[in-house]
Amino acid sequence: MPFLTPVAREWHARRAGLALPIIFSNISVPLVGAVDTAVVGHLPQVEQLGAVALGASIFSLVFWTFGFLRMSTSGLVAQALGLANKNNQAPANHVAPIFWRSLTVSAVVALCVLLLQKPLLQISLWMLDAGEALNRPTADYYLTRIWSAPATLANYVVLGTLIGLQKMKSVVVFQLFLNVLNILLDLLFVPVFGWGIQGVAAASVIADYAALMLGVFLIRHHISGTQGITATLFDPAAIKKLFQLNGNIFVRTLLLVLSFFYFNAKSAALGAVALAANAILLQMLHICAYALDGFAHAVETLSGNAWGSRRAKEFSNAVRYSTMQSALVALIMSFTIALFGPVIISWFTSQQAVIDVANLLLPWLIALPIISVWCYQLDGIFIGTTHAGEMRNAMIASVLLYVLLTHWLMDKLGNHGLWLSFSVFMLCRALTLLFYYPRIKNSVRFRSNIT
Repeated sequence: MPFLTPVAREWHARRAGLALPIIFSNISVPLVGAVDTAVVGHLPQVEQLGAVALGASIFSLVFWTFGFLRMSTSGLVAQALGLANKNNQAPANHVAPIFWRSLTVSAVVALCVLLLQKPLLQISLWMLDAGEALNRPTADYYLTRIWSAPATLANYVVLGTLIGLQKMKSVVVFQLFLNVLNILLDLLFVPVFGWGIQGVAAASVIADYAALMLGVFLIRHHISGTQGITATLFDPAAIKKLFQLNGNIFVRTLLLVLSFFYFNAKSAALGAVALAANAILLQMLHICAYALDGFAHAVETLSGNAWGSRRAKEFSNAVRYSTMQSALVALIMSFTIALFGPVIISWFTSQQAVIDVANLLLPWLIALPIISVWCYQLDGIFIGTTHAGEMRNAMIASVLLYVLLTHWLMDKLGNHGLWLSFSVFMLCRALTLLFYYPRIKNSVRFRSNIT
């Protein structure tokens, strides 16, 4: 990159060094869903594929609603790391209390989920309203997968800690172990053992618990053997901040997950073929999203570190160069989908009716990486600086517009109306966050000036 200044080259290299490992490992996350879809998509009944899509959407709602465990942990750990480096202190003294507080919250939440598993299933099936033919296999999937709750939620805390510490190689090891094991068990339980949907769910349960053991091993030096943890663990101010932060992110994430849940419910109302086609396109979109999240995670930890160490210039550089790289990758993704989209769709299913509908909707998928990259980047900045209240407000406005548009456009355009309203939703997420961004930028400058 000879046309770049030395500072630009340094920041591009730094950003790439953080983002590329996460991109590589993140892609394995939606690949699990892709393999789930593919192994079931080649079973004789199209309802099986629809049931996996509905079951996955239920767990997106049940589990990722508590994604604040990952996001708040990574933001707080990144800030703690910046503060420790600024004061030449051992990071573990600041990080360990954050980890154990968040892990305690995850254990309590997981217990509640397990105790309420049947009411959650009944409410979910009622909301989806997909009919008895889809309800039965969806329930089979759910009643197995739900037992991964303690490990899944604890893994959010582990992953947030690793990202906040900028331990990107460990993130790669953790993510790849979790997702590759899940994929291998999928391929063993479904095509070989013939366990069907329950085999897909069992693969996820086993992989989650195995990954949790690995994750604790990877961060063992940062969560044990520090001095004064007991006193700081129960610090009232820190606990208050954690619950306030988690509460705002909880509302924001619940609304986001409900929006995808709503998308699947509206897809189900269009019939099994439309539901299956939309499920395949969403899996492809998730692959793009998780790859772009590599840059979002990188700006998350860099902006949080700059916030904690009170360095306005470093914050500005992290945002600028991250956005440039993310936009370029989004363009490449859209171009790739335009060239190879039909081939990729055929990998997911042999059902010709599903393939035809998915190909008809493919232009929406081509546009979405470019439309959505901006909200992923802004999410990373807001999480890193723990400005969760603004994230909550932006999501409320975006979801309201999304629901209103979907109700209106589906009556006129059917499935195309659903995808159009979803695209507007992703764009609105970015615009509403951009409205609040000057507030963050000015607060970083203020923090820098008072040091």
